Amino acid sequence: MNRSSSAIAESALVAVQPGLAAALNEESSSKRPSQEQHPAVEKNAPMAPVAVEVAIEMDAPDSMKRLVGVTSDYQPLSEPPPEEPAIPESPYSPSPHNRLIFINKTESQKFCSNEISTAKYNLFTFLPKFLFEQFRKYANIFFLFIALMQQIPNVSPTGRYTTAVPLMLILSVSAIKEIIEDIKRHRADGNVNNRLVAVHRNGKWMDVRWKDVLVGDIVKVDDGAYFPADLILLSSSEPQAMCYIETSNLDGETNLKLRQGSPATSSIVTGEKLTELRGMVECEPPNRFLYEFVGNIRIGSNISAKRDAFESKFMKKISLSLAWQHLDAVPLGPDQILLRGACLKNTSWIYGLVIYTGHQSKLMLNSTTTPLKRSNVEKMTNKQILLLFLLLVLLSLVCAVANHIWVLSNEDAHWYLFFHVKWEYGDLVRTNFGYNLLTFIILYNNLIPISLQVTLEMVKFVQAIFINWDQDMYYERTKTHANARTSNLNEELGQIKFLFSDKTGTLTQNIMRFSKCSIAGIIYGNNEESKEKFNDDRVLKNLQSEHETAPIISDFLMLLAVCHTVVPQIDENTGEIHYLASSPDEAALVKAAKEMKHVFTTRTPDYVVVDMLGQPAKYLILNVLEFTSKRKRMSVIVRTPDNRILLLCKGADNVIYERLGSDKTYTEETLSHLEQFASVGLRTLCLAKTEISEEFYKEWSNTFYKASTAIQDREQKLEEVAELIEKDLQLLGATAIEDRLQDGVPETIDILSKADIKIWVLTGDKQETAINIGYSCKLLNHSMDLVIINENSLDTTRDALVRHKAQFGEMLGKENYVGLIIDGQSLKYALTCDCKQDFLDIALSCRAVICCRVSPLQKAELVELVKVSQNAITLAIGDGANDVGMIQAAHVGVGISGEEGLQAACASDYSIAQFRFLQKLLLVHGAWSYSRVCKLILYCFYKNICLYVIQFWFQLSNGYSGQILFERWTLGLYNVIFTAAPPIAMGLFDRFCSAETMMKNPILYKDSQTGNLFNVVTFWVWITNAIFHAIVLFWMTVATLRYDVAFPDGKVGDYLFLGNFVYTYVVITVSFKAGLEIVAWTWLTHLAIWGSIVCWFMFLVVYSHVYELIGFSAEMTGMDRYVLSCSLFWFGLLLIPFTALLRDIVWKVIRREFFKTHRQSVQELEKAHKEIKIESTLRKKLRPISERARLLSRNLMNLGDRIVGGRRTQTSASGDTAHDSLSEVPIHIVSRENIHYDGFAFSQEEHGAVNQAEYIRAYDTRQAKPQGF
Repeated sequence: MNRSSSAIAESALVAVQPGLAAALNEESSSKRPSQEQHPAVEKNAPMAPVAVEVAIEMDAPDSMKRLVGVTSDYQPLSEPPPEEPAIPESPYSPSPHNRLIFINKTESQKFCSNEISTAKYNLFTFLPKFLFEQFRKYANIFFLFIALMQQIPNVSPTGRYTTAVPLMLILSVSAIKEIIEDIKRHRADGNVNNRLVAVHRNGKWMDVRWKDVLVGDIVKVDDGAYFPADLILLSSSEPQAMCYIETSNLDGETNLKLRQGSPATSSIVTGEKLTELRGMVECEPPNRFLYEFVGNIRIGSNISAKRDAFESKFMKKISLSLAWQHLDAVPLGPDQILLRGACLKNTSWIYGLVIYTGHQSKLMLNSTTTPLKRSNVEKMTNKQILLLFLLLVLLSLVCAVANHIWVLSNEDAHWYLFFHVKWEYGDLVRTNFGYNLLTFIILYNNLIPISLQVTLEMVKFVQAIFINWDQDMYYERTKTHANARTSNLNEELGQIKFLFSDKTGTLTQNIMRFSKCSIAGIIYGNNEESKEKFNDDRVLKNLQSEHETAPIISDFLMLLAVCHTVVPQIDENTGEIHYLASSPDEAALVKAAKEMKHVFTTRTPDYVVVDMLGQPAKYLILNVLEFTSKRKRMSVIVRTPDNRILLLCKGADNVIYERLGSDKTYTEETLSHLEQFASVGLRTLCLAKTEISEEFYKEWSNTFYKASTAIQDREQKLEEVAELIEKDLQLLGATAIEDRLQDGVPETIDILSKADIKIWVLTGDKQETAINIGYSCKLLNHSMDLVIINENSLDTTRDALVRHKAQFGEMLGKENYVGLIIDGQSLKYALTCDCKQDFLDIALSCRAVICCRVSPLQKAELVELVKVSQNAITLAIGDGANDVGMIQAAHVGVGISGEEGLQAACASDYSIAQFRFLQKLLLVHGAWSYSRVCKLILYCFYKNICLYVIQFWFQLSNGYSGQILFERWTLGLYNVIFTAAPPIAMGLFDRFCSAETMMKNPILYKDSQTGNLFNVVTFWVWITNAIFHAIVLFWMTVATLRYDVAFPDGKVGDYLFLGNFVYTYVVITVSFKAGLEIVAWTWLTHLAIWGSIVCWFMFLVVYSHVYELIGFSAEMTGMDRYVLSCSLFWFGLLLIPFTALLRDIVWKVIRREFFKTHRQSVQELEKAHKEIKIESTLRKKLRPISERARLLSRNLMNLGDRIVGGRRTQTSASGDTAHDSLSEVPIHIVSRENIHYDGFAFSQEEHGAVNQAEYIRAYDTRQAKPQGF
């Protein structure tokens, strides 16, 4: 029996898969987790469609037995069915992991907050994370153990709190420092989280902070603003919902990318339509793949009240998601997604639907958690502390055993000590081996200086303030200071061996400027009066004065104004023309044409209009032959106002030269000019044209149409067709565009290279662009051989690496004057286990390394590879969110702040406004901090061992009883007062050279870079010296007082009398030792050294009379009178410290005279105010390669020849090898002989959402754009 579709629909039973039903019931319940869990999604995994099946009566037609979404006249039930239907299995259920987002509906599911944090701590994690960080330091663990042991009654010879109180002080100071530094990070995060964005909620627009943006919100982003979350592009001010975005913050690419919204939402450009919009988006769960996205959108803005009633009642049983399955799903892909961190450009506004927020956005998923970094010096200190602890335990064991033996052997002889008497705890304290061992551990615990940590924290904190206050690193234009976001790594700045730098925004300004050009063999653009625009008036003079080159100039400027994909936009307020371009190169070319009075004014789907010297000219656009990296050229076929057909072509010099016709005019001159442009790092393009006959064009046009509609090998066929018409070209000239570097970049790279810092540039830009910047910033030069690896499979990459590794031969592993260029595809294979070591061997053998087209993850992997495999300190610097991974992976991360987003600066350890400030940060602050910290650490160990080893010598004289030689509080104040100032002065004010000298002589950086100031040998030399000083200070004093001293009142010296002698000599000796080590004496240094000695004498006088006032420390009463009135004391004061330091003085003189270092030579020259110049030991530059030689070598290679070591090797028909000298062609190592690496560079998005031909035909600038709300 047949029924109507509606009748069948009314009797239909909705069925869903059992698993889905359970999930949906759970979704509607209140028991929902607060945060969505997202398992990993397999790459390109197919999306399981969400569907509702309808149970059809047996006699229904077959056409009705299908999904409800396909049935156009489906009507929902007016009332819910009386009984719940059975739930059969369905193959159309959604994946339980997919994300469902409802448009203009309140989300019942809780998604991740959009608030981001790069801080190390929060209110709840501070205490556990801080304690974990602090007790990673072996010294703190040791002192905690000592503090606990001191609480055992009658065990500690130094009191119960002499360790606990300083330890609490150390932890408190460290906590305050960490809190202050983390507050800075929270404030930086707050600047990002509190940015405002327009959000459409409840039918109206409101300004909402980024952190309050929710999944499902519709936001409006204006031109120049960053996207607050990952968005689905709904519509925009541009035709067909297109928009430009800049992703340099994500992948480092400078060219703008085109994104296009779904046709289903492209017409939603008003607030009313947004309010009426209803729909659902189903997409994959959050993942870190920047260039991949899969989803569907279902739109149903005109839903009837009956449908709404159906949702409100029936959907209480079944999820809202099933209500939308009657609507067709429109696919979404990477071309519809706008990622957080990207910036809207050349587009007035867009509407976007939020799909991923906060730490689930792709940008944040590519970031790593803020690591807890420790400096190399700190790690080395930890290891030495462990060895000192073993020494301490050994001393304690020796003393405990010796005490036990002494007691057993002297019990009868020394009966007055009552060893035989048994009183409470008596046996345990005096004869129990375990208790004695603990006593000696506590006695010797200060062999490891407890003051070291708090002194280091204070000194490093002030060093960080010095960095922040440095006016030489203040950027006036953005009012930005340098910012040390952590002080734990100051000394690491002085040991950098590998520098990993982003390119875009770090080395460059993201500004393209038309700098020079060559037209008909004449160079223009030498006028340096204006650095902002091309202003050589000779071009227009020659054009208007009927110069012999005037026709070529006219065609040249016309080509600049016509052959491009730029869209003009007129400012309604000023009438000025602005140009919207995905390619910054094209924007620079069109602006240059405008400055030379060839103004591109109008673009329509069929033609463009150019105002040429005040006269408008219309050029019909017949065809566009797109630019690709493979073709290295772009052509436009136009019909001119005089009805001629011209092909206008711009591209790489070798590509254009290969297609020139018989007219070779200006080719030699232009080649020479290209060589000049390339030598200063300018981006070059050659321009050419040819006229095409009507007959040939008609024939070619038919062939082109067939190729463009081919089902198979379309791209290859289009390239073949293009070859048919891109020939017999006439060379017009060449352009030179400057990719503007940040101020001082070439000079900074040159200085850092002289400091023996290996510089790797890691960029997401194209290979040609990256190499071009390498030349302009002086990282590469034309005398440097290049190894270029550009492969597309694991096998070819492995073969290339093995081949190049063999070419290095015996020079492998040594620094060679070679640059390595590798692209991201090859790098993916080079970082596999099979190739990793070969790649690393080659990279470490090269002077410079440039990695292009690399992802953020690859940047971090490269840094981690070098960091793990090399015993060297790494630094990563960048300005974008795509640099966060490598910044956090490196030993030291530096962010560029002040221009772009703050993501990199927030995640960094140090932030600066300009790359050039890195020079002073490393060469001055880094080298100074390293030297100061090393001296401070060594001195702190020295002064403690010098005093506390004396306790061991004293045990030899008291039967190993554990008795201390010094008064308890005198001992406790040794590190707090009497020797606290010299290491602080040393750590803050000492410097071996002035800042100016350090900047001019970068080779001085190598002294700190090698780590010779603090290593195992240096550490134990200082320890041995301290033990030697302790021997001299104790035993010479004992010898001086061998026959004791009798005072007029009948008293004689006791152990404290001896102790105060020794203590005084120790304070003086360690103070003078600090003076021997300090190079730069200031009034604060004098105050620290002489003040420490004065403090001790003042304390001795005051403390000797305390008992009379407060009844404290009776044993010290009158001690000042006894000590200071003793002539032996003053005799020893002159003799004993000098004897102890005599070896140090002699060694210092010998080193200065016979083993003088670069640093010491510079110090002497600086003091004598003489010119300081130290020659670098780096390899001298080789003879540069010329542009002619490069093109010649390439042509010979194309003919089957091979260039080897500057000679042409050609195999004859007989198999013999003939050699012809090519003196102009040097050794040049390349992985593919046809790689073009010099001069040419052009940024243009390829294979985007809309191809270049469709894109330019989508615009009609005569039509007004929608204004949005």
